[in-house]
Amino acid sequence: MRILISNDDGYKADGIIQLAKSLNEIAEVIVVAPSKNKSAASSSLTLGKPLKPIQIDKNVYAIDATPSDCVHLALCGFIKETIDLVVTGINFGANLGDDVIYSGTVAGAIEGRFLGLPSVAISLASFECNHFETAGTIAKILVDQIDKAPLSRNTIINVNIPDIPMDEILGIKSTRLGSRHKSAPSIQDSQNSSLYWIGENGKEADNGEGTDFHAISHNFVSVTPLQIDLTKYSEVKQVSDWLSDIDY
Repeated sequence: MRILISNDDGYKADGIIQLAKSLNEIAEVIVVAPSKNKSAASSSLTLGKPLKPIQIDKNVYAIDATPSDCVHLALCGFIKETIDLVVTGINFGANLGDDVIYSGTVAGAIEGRFLGLPSVAISLASFECNHFETAGTIAKILVDQIDKAPLSRNTIINVNIPDIPMDEILGIKSTRLGSRHKSAPSIQDSQNSSLYWIGENGKEADNGEGTDFHAISHNFVSVTPLQIDLTKYSEVKQVSDWLSDIDY
């Protein structure tokens, strides 16, 4: 198996270094990642300028670009070898519930899926991140399972791992996305009142049993299958009826 690795924390981040180290034990790994932190870049692509991959080491490339850029370039001609799987992370911090909308790490996995490959996004669910080795071990377990029983090529799995030693992990659960309350208000800069900082994520709202939030809080690894089709099929008929009332 040949695996493409990317992230949104940059190629120097501890998480991606650990991920490459762990997966190198079971596969050939090629790293194509942003040259600097691109957290919360979502699925943005850089269209207004050319991008230059810089080789850092054997099978390690950095680009001044978003995670989606990195995966897109790698899979669309920059990397000549055939890639079997895309794995992004290990993200510094959780990507739970609504976080997946903004996450560059999840977006990199989504780009891999857009381009025809099964993809996995992996995050360590804390902002201390003391146990990247635990996340690396879980990544290896899941990738090994994919090798034995492949996911469909339209599947993305979003993995969150408690920041605890491996021997304290109670298991791996299939979960759904929870949700958060509204984000905290934006914050006016203390030095320049014309500047504002984006407020913190909202607190957990839907964190009941079965959610990714619940799994993490009970020392389970959360594995959530994601889909790209955002169509709300149950509302298609209602919207059609609503439109039929328009006189034009």
